[in-house]
Amino acid sequence: MKRWNVDGQVVVITGGARGVGELLARKLAARGAKIALVGLEPEELRRVCASLPTDAAHWHADVTDEVAMVRVAQAVGDRFGRVDVVVGNAGVASGGPFATSQAQAWRRVIEVNLLGGTVTARAFLPLLLRSRGYFLQIASLAAVIPGPMMTAYCASKAGVEAFVHSLRAEVAYRGVRVGVGYLSWTDTDMVRGADAHDLMRDLRRTLPWPMNKTYPLSPAVDRIVDGVERRAFHVYGQWWLRGPQVMRGWLPPLIGPAAAGRVARFASRVEEAEPVGLVGAGGAADERERG
Repeated sequence: MKRWNVDGQVVVITGGARGVGELLARKLAARGAKIALVGLEPEELRRVCASLPTDAAHWHADVTDEVAMVRVAQAVGDRFGRVDVVVGNAGVASGGPFATSQAQAWRRVIEVNLLGGTVTARAFLPLLLRSRGYFLQIASLAAVIPGPMMTAYCASKAGVEAFVHSLRAEVAYRGVRVGVGYLSWTDTDMVRGADAHDLMRDLRRTLPWPMNKTYPLSPAVDRIVDGVERRAFHVYGQWWLRGPQVMRGWLPPLIGPAAAGRVARFASRVEEAEPVGLVGAGGAADERERG
């Protein structure tokens, strides 16, 4: 497959203050890409930009704010003169039983992960049309395999995956490529924040291999970098994720009964579980932003 040299290209990364976004910025910058970071933590974004060995700048914005994101896109275009790649990486997560979930946190996961991805695409699409560029939306294994205690996260990632597939068909004839990235449990603040809740951590440990593992961040980001260089339609952060993708039509009826059995083993703890808000440092930053 053809590869695009990212040296000198302008790459926009949302959620660039930490985790996948930060490391992706570092690895692409090492290949000569110019980096534009967007997120809610200006001090962290400034720290990342200052440490990159390339031309880099950052913008403070909520990816669900359409007016703010249009302004950011215009500012990035003015600053760098073009945009070649946009990675929609910003995301938050919540968890726990749906019946006792915090309605505001549940809704916010949908807003950031699904609507934030669409707002990012809408804001930057004019620049990508101009450069015949690439839009990569980070989704998750949760888009393919439904998981208990993750209703908002699964719904948001399945939704954004469907959006990406639809958008791809709309813009292909204009030379813009659109991809979706899949990650399993990867060592980030978000996953560590989820594991801080005993019920969610213990339930996850009952999943079958290889879904019960937490995978190192760097190899997963290497695969995302490779996907950006190929402008791939599908990017898999862990090697085995191609399997669930191929079998996805069979998975819900197979996994549903097994998942129900696992939840039943924790029935008393599920019924007594306290509501879980947004998890991890990114979730905390989002809550601070909204006051």
